[in-house]
Amino acid sequence: MTSGEASPLLEFRKVNTHYGAVHILKDVDLSIYSGELVCLLGGNASGKTTTLKTLLGMVIPTSGEVVLNGEVANEKPTSYRVENGVTMVPENRRLFKRLSVRENLELGAYLRNDRDAINNDMERVFELFPRVKERIGQKAGTLSGGEQQMVAIGRALMSDPTVLLMDEPSMGLAPALVQQNFELIQQINDNGMTVFMVEQNANMALQVAHYGYVLEVGRIVMEGVSASLRGNKDIREFYLGIQEEGVRGTRRWKRKKVWR
Repeated sequence: MTSGEASPLLEFRKVNTHYGAVHILKDVDLSIYSGELVCLLGGNASGKTTTLKTLLGMVIPTSGEVVLNGEVANEKPTSYRVENGVTMVPENRRLFKRLSVRENLELGAYLRNDRDAINNDMERVFELFPRVKERIGQKAGTLSGGEQQMVAIGRALMSDPTVLLMDEPSMGLAPALVQQNFELIQQINDNGMTVFMVEQNANMALQVAHYGYVLEVGRIVMEGVSASLRGNKDIREFYLGIQEEGVRGTRRWKRKKVWR
């Protein structure tokens, strides 16, 4: 998605990655602009998690560039990305279950030393998630799935990020909580946070996202504003489970389709 003359906060330029001899990401281009909520859709083994790990510096590209705030960051460690505003809410929350909710939140600020600002951010997390404040002294492992997700998001926000990466934020949540979870993500974005989420629930993701990419076997095969993707017949069939009248069997798209 282009944003006038603005430069992306985070960008892939023809990124390729390998695990040994296995080629995972293949000439991937993507851009995340300030204030956007962007989703990356794809099935299992499509390369979605590798994309997040590469953005966060956990995987180094074999070619291409990862650009953070206009600077090539291929070799920069994860700590550099976090210090420069990139953080992630991991799949399945991954809280420290024997630690309290407060201790988990404080771990999100481990690279910071601005105590007053940390306390202010803690209060903002409580405003966003009143339930978290109610559970502040409780062991994280005793919380419900929805409550753990709130703590995981709150922990990421405690790093004072400019870009929030989210790995399958609806995974493991009860169906009744999925809608609430996406409403929270949209609220965080409405408050000014740039969000990039990897998600298999295409229906919900495209309802809240401004822009989306579709990744198949390591390649971006489709991208566009969310309204265009929701209306595309391939997306409707393969990701939303809606077949056009008279269409039988399954097909796979053969070419990249781009809406700008």
